[in-house]
Amino acid sequence: MSFKDILVHLDAAPRSATRLAVAADLAARFGAHLTGLAVVDMPPADVFYGFPSAFMDVQRAEEVIERLRDARLAEAATIETAFRETLRLNNLAGEWRLIEGTVDEVVTLHTRYSDLVVIAQPDPDDRTGRGSTLSARTLMTSGRPMLIVPFAGTFESVGHHILIGWDGSGEAARALNDSIPLLQRAKKVTVLAINPRPGIGGDGDVPAADIALHLARHDVKAEAAHTVASGISEGDALLSYVSDIGADLLVCGLYGHSPLRERAFGGVTRSLLTEMTVPVLMAH
Repeated sequence: MSFKDILVHLDAAPRSATRLAVAADLAARFGAHLTGLAVVDMPPADVFYGFPSAFMDVQRAEEVIERLRDARLAEAATIETAFRETLRLNNLAGEWRLIEGTVDEVVTLHTRYSDLVVIAQPDPDDRTGRGSTLSARTLMTSGRPMLIVPFAGTFESVGHHILIGWDGSGEAARALNDSIPLLQRAKKVTVLAINPRPGIGGDGDVPAADIALHLARHDVKAEAAHTVASGISEGDALLSYVSDIGADLLVCGLYGHSPLRERAFGGVTRSLLTEMTVPVLMAH
């Protein structure tokens, strides 16, 4: 079991280089084909055509649209140059894709042809409009594990010390299974149960021990651990544990609320997406 196709979404924001470095490192470790994807996301024409003719006629609107497209294509060309240079320096097989459309629709479609997708955590302080938007739709409907790289910090290499957030749910099981290629190569793996359930039907005398045993059959030596989150959310407890043990990657399930599954996240997921301090691998 391995990652053979890795997709990284790139944009004009400065943090795109960090994301590319993470993706290239993973591609080199797994001998994977690396695809760089950039999206030329143009505003709809009616944004311009909707102006009164006194302010902007059709010809003027078309000129504005073309100038905007040219500017974004120029940005994309710079991104492509950096991507191809990364392939060359790391002796990686790969390809470049430049697509015009909406970011969430394009990225969601292209994720389905990959084993792992590297995307960005949005920066709430970015006012340039050049950064990525992390779409709930992409996360919830891609069908692929998503490695989300924080908007702050340096992450030259990830996946050597992995923490798995485990609650026995289907989402957690999916994330764990999708991360097995990384787990098999990690130097240390910890499976953490937060606020484990006691009694019949609970998490047993040693919470997370059963899933650690399952991982052992996949040649993953994992340590089972549990903690009680008192006075803080489970998401904050996960991030606190990441810091305590020095993990460089967090693996956990992606939770959403039906029927708003494409728009609303569960509490733990929402907390991690806004406060993550290390890359997070999520699956749904």
